[in-house]
Order: sequence, then structure tokens, then C-alpha cells
Amino acid sequence: MGAGFRIAVDLVAGIVVGVGMGLALDYWLGTKPWLLVLFTLFGFAAGVLNVMRTAKQLDRERAAGPKSPGAQLEE
Repeated sequence: MGAGFRIAVDLVAGIVVGVGMGLALDYWLGTKPWLLVLFTLFGFAAGVLNVMRTAKQLDRERAAGPKSPGAQLEE
């Protein structure tokens, strides 16, 4: 459940940051709504990339299997 929540947060955070940057730049430059649309798409793309990175990391961790308590002392 934690992995699913982490993936969802990665996707939503990318979109929220993109929308925020787009709104701020549109307000500052007076280009409504073009930068909002552009940065929303960038935020979505960044969110998808973060989801893919997180999924790969979780897959590597599962493939490695659980470590025994003594294995951490040897590293």
C-alpha cells in the first residue's frame, strides 16, 4: 500500500508543480492560458518519469529479496 501511495504522490506532485509554475508565469508575463497548458503537460511528463523511476527502484528492491539482519553488518 505504501508503494502505491508513493507512486500516486509522485504523479500528483509533478502535475501540481507544473500547474503552479504555469499559473505564476502566466500571471507575471500576461500570457494566459498558454504557459499554464504548457507547464501542466511538462508537470504530467515529469510525474510519469518519477513514477517510472520509483517503479524500477521498487522492482530492484523486490528482486534483491529481504536481507538478513547480519547482512547489513557485512556491507
